[in-house]
Amino acid sequence: MTHTASRTQEVCALLADGSTVRLRPACPQDRGQVLRLYEEMSADNLRSRFFVVSRRSGERAADRLCAPPGPGHRTLVAVHGDRLIGTAEYEAIGDPASAEIALAVADDFHQRGVGTLLLEHLVHIARENGIAAFTADVLADNHLIHKVFTDLGLRVTRQYDGTTVRSIIRLAPDERYLSALDTRGRTADTASLEPLLRPRSIAVIGAGTRPGSVGRAILHNLREAHFAGLLHAVNPHAHAVLRVPAYPSIVDLPHRPDLAVIAIPAAGVPEAAVQCGRAGVRALVVVTSGLDEGQSTELTAACRRWDMRMVGPNCLGIANTEEPVRMDATFAVTNPLPGTAGVAVQSGGVGIALLDGLSRLGIGISSFVSLGDKRDVSSNDLLQWWECDGRTDLALLHLESFGNPRAFSRTARRVARGMPLLTVDAGRSAAGRRAAASHTAAAATPTMTRGALFTQAGITATRTLGELLDTAALLHSQPLPAGTRVAVVSNAGGAGVLAADACADAGLTVPELPSDLVGELLAMLPGGAGAGNPVDTTPTVSVETLSGCVDRLAQSGAVDGVLVALVPTAPAMAVGTTLVTALTTGAPAARTGRPVVAVLLDQAERVRLLPTEDGRTVPSYGEPQSAARALHHAAERARWLARPQGSVVEPAGIDSEGARALAEAFLAREPAGGWLDARATDELFARYDIPRLRQVCAANEQEAVGAAARLAGADGGVVLKAQGPELVHKSEWGAVLLDLHGEQQVRAAHRDLTARLGVAMSEVVVQPMAAPGTELLAGVIQDDVFGALVLFGLGGTTSDLLADHAARLAPLTDTDIRELLTAPRCAALLDGYRGSGPADVGALEDLLARLSRMADDLPEVAEAECNPVIARPDGITVVDARVRLLPRRAPDPYLRRLP
Repeated sequence: MTHTASRTQEVCALLADGSTVRLRPACPQDRGQVLRLYEEMSADNLRSRFFVVSRRSGERAADRLCAPPGPGHRTLVAVHGDRLIGTAEYEAIGDPASAEIALAVADDFHQRGVGTLLLEHLVHIARENGIAAFTADVLADNHLIHKVFTDLGLRVTRQYDGTTVRSIIRLAPDERYLSALDTRGRTADTASLEPLLRPRSIAVIGAGTRPGSVGRAILHNLREAHFAGLLHAVNPHAHAVLRVPAYPSIVDLPHRPDLAVIAIPAAGVPEAAVQCGRAGVRALVVVTSGLDEGQSTELTAACRRWDMRMVGPNCLGIANTEEPVRMDATFAVTNPLPGTAGVAVQSGGVGIALLDGLSRLGIGISSFVSLGDKRDVSSNDLLQWWECDGRTDLALLHLESFGNPRAFSRTARRVARGMPLLTVDAGRSAAGRRAAASHTAAAATPTMTRGALFTQAGITATRTLGELLDTAALLHSQPLPAGTRVAVVSNAGGAGVLAADACADAGLTVPELPSDLVGELLAMLPGGAGAGNPVDTTPTVSVETLSGCVDRLAQSGAVDGVLVALVPTAPAMAVGTTLVTALTTGAPAARTGRPVVAVLLDQAERVRLLPTEDGRTVPSYGEPQSAARALHHAAERARWLARPQGSVVEPAGIDSEGARALAEAFLAREPAGGWLDARATDELFARYDIPRLRQVCAANEQEAVGAAARLAGADGGVVLKAQGPELVHKSEWGAVLLDLHGEQQVRAAHRDLTARLGVAMSEVVVQPMAAPGTELLAGVIQDDVFGALVLFGLGGTTSDLLADHAARLAPLTDTDIRELLTAPRCAALLDGYRGSGPADVGALEDLLARLSRMADDLPEVAEAECNPVIARPDGITVVDARVRLLPRRAPDPYLRRLP
């Protein structure tokens, strides 16, 4: 392997202290640096590595490490800046499934996570090459390496032999290993973001003297926010900007800044980043837009080379309102209000709207990051920051793209347990990616894939920015409802009807109230009132009575929340004052844990938070639809929090190795990929023990007749299905002939297919007629961004037309499977419909688990579709199936690395 080739395999990752290292295979040119690594080791370190203190041992190790890789031998080196600081290698000796490993880390980089990071990446390489276990002979008193092995998260066993210990590390990943990766990743990420979000000094490069320039606006906002640290401007044509000292370049500054904000023309950005790196800057915010791909690549490379995290380019900037930081490095018009909401956006315009909205509501922000082109810092980094910053209790996201959706989903699932995560589901239109044009399993649209991600991760997805702020106001101020039952209270019957309709449209229920509760309410309300839900208090209701009515409903247990819709009906009825007095003095939500929201039909604002006497707030909406949708989102969050987290299902009887071998053999014959024929599809499904309807492939008419005689069911009926590379949509070709009885009909059918389809038909598949049942679809599709998704929904010939399908990201947990079965509209059919028996839900769950495992095992499966799946009370049968393979390998989504 040449030095250039090794560079192409280079990845960057974070150490525990937040610094960046580059990992790549060793090459012959590294020998000098590897030898220097050993020469600079202390005697104790050399003894731990080689069991003896010998410089000759280092020379032999350097020779072996830097030799070209051979069968069963792989190496990695870690580079910080220009210095090689660590090595790792494995070599399979004898048993091809087991390999000996060796690690070495520079003395001054111990306990910074270098060895662990090298091991993680070495484990990944080994798994891809069929290695199942690592072994290492270690001195018993080498406590550091024993701790590295233990903390890795993989299963380790030890065999003691005097002063040495043989450690055996099983490489199969499990939840414990992924959790250990999560912890290490969170530690490294938050440490790396410290100089970005809590800088002690900032330099604004491009702070101009001209009013209206972006750099000057950023400098102005930093001063107005009273940034607590040192502040400098970089401008070669001025001595000061806005009374802030200015210097010709970053290298001329009297102090090294933690953070540099770059606001200069695109052509100068890469060189400015290099100068920042050389000067020791730890983080960049690049607001400049218009960088071409080459400039962006140079910018990112400079950040990796010089150990800097970066936001942007093409962004609005960042802000952190916590004390004592008080940083507003944006060019927004006003400083954001300090608060507790974390905000991450890709669009600067959306960012300004959210900053204004959260400030107006009084929620404010803890930190704000405009991600821009997301060349480095991502929403995943920020979720981990907010999880640990001790201040953020609500996160708002606007994402137009996903760099690593699976890592994001795993992080979001964890973070969402502690705080609400809200997003705008942007890019739902057909202008996004088009579904693959093959068959119904390709019905996974951008909306469906994002929906799967958001649903599984517990992210509240709204359709508009207004709805996002509506929901944020409720989640910030009110407890979560335990369910979807809502009591509607109004002082005008028409307003109550509108509110009840809005609740029903949002998926809430407005139940009839128990008779005893109705009696209590009527006894306290004015004459002419109604209490059937909606509760009509009449316009003459007093403040005290309205308060008592809402309080009684909130405490009753008959509903999960109360929506109060009020209109101004008389001069004495000052609606806003009445609301605050009637609904907040008693504070029913505080006592009962049930949310109370208001709708003021004469309110100009879409939503506002009204203060209560006890320091709380009540959300008030200008129309009932906004309040109802916010309540629905709150109820969905409560449902997600109450659901079991679930565990990945591992079905029995799986032959993963056989399935991989089948896929590899097909792609060796068809390097561009393609559709498996009926025999190969049947064989692949057999590897996953998926129940198929019996079938025989027949090359000619006589073979079809013989197969029909053997397969004919009790009524003698069989099916002929033409096969061929072009016959993917069989119904469009008329390539399926049903309910054929006897030799004569089978011959006639075969001749008909041959005459109509000609060379498009290579053979026919003969099957017995399937017993009737509910026709469903189950399948897999590999999304280029999101990875493997498992689909479920209505099957049969109308499946494409009705498009009643849902999806979840693989691998599926048992909870995911249960939710996937109930997500489509056709789920009611599983319980039986108009005389048909209920479906065997357990068998359907097992089918989805097996498809999930196949999707996880084989990233080469671009599409797999079972349609129809006949579901009956006594089991399920896959009647027809098709699989398309493509030559692809899926990267490990959980391996720690920077984009």
